[in-house]
Amino acid sequence: MRKRMQAALLHMVYPPQCVVCGAMVSSDFGLCGECWRETPFITGLVCDTCGLPLQGQDPGHPVFCDDCLSIARPWSKGRAAMLYRDRARDVVLQLKHADRLDLSRPAGMWLLRSAAPLLAPDMLLAPVPLHWLRLLRRRYNQSAVLADALAKLSGLPHCPDLLQRSRNTQSQEGRNRDGRFANVADSIRVHPRRKSKAEGKHVLLVDDVMTSGATLAAAAEACLAAGAAKISVVVLCRVAKEG
Repeated sequence: MRKRMQAALLHMVYPPQCVVCGAMVSSDFGLCGECWRETPFITGLVCDTCGLPLQGQDPGHPVFCDDCLSIARPWSKGRAAMLYRDRARDVVLQLKHADRLDLSRPAGMWLLRSAAPLLAPDMLLAPVPLHWLRLLRRRYNQSAVLADALAKLSGLPHCPDLLQRSRNTQSQEGRNRDGRFANVADSIRVHPRRKSKAEGKHVLLVDDVMTSGATLAAAAEACLAAGAAKISVVVLCRVAKEG
């Protein structure tokens, strides 16, 4: 009762605001009506490996997108919370470049909802890492922020430094699929002092955006090389081909 009264008083002084645009909303960590309509949450039938939305009704068995049928993914299952466009793109960019760490709470809830079919009690959550030079400039790893939020909401263990970037790769922007895979090849490894945490584990890799899957593949391969039993992936946003 006391906590509810305190929350009500707090809302009187600081009314809840939309996490994207700042408009007044009815509850904390929510979206206003306009932002909700412009946020492309992924629902319905999806590729079982990468979470890309697919047309049609659920056939009752796993289905796969064209990319996952043609590329050997080193992970078993994957999900994505949103498509990378409209308000979802704004969320990622604000989290990534504008110090909007407050977005981690709603983003964690969206990740939890999309990752629900993957979660298992023996899972270890780990973020896709940044190279230390990029981390120095940005001051935080947005994927680690997301993984931490998901770990708190799911109750699963989280190892924020399980993986390391052993090479400071160039930006993936503007590269084709083959170029993206070549750019990040052998660029990620398991931290030498964290190898025992990966051995025999089902690792759930967390990232902000998946385009080709090249970075997630490099991270998954590093985990498997260190003795992980199985890899799944979840991302906040999935890039979909136009048209």
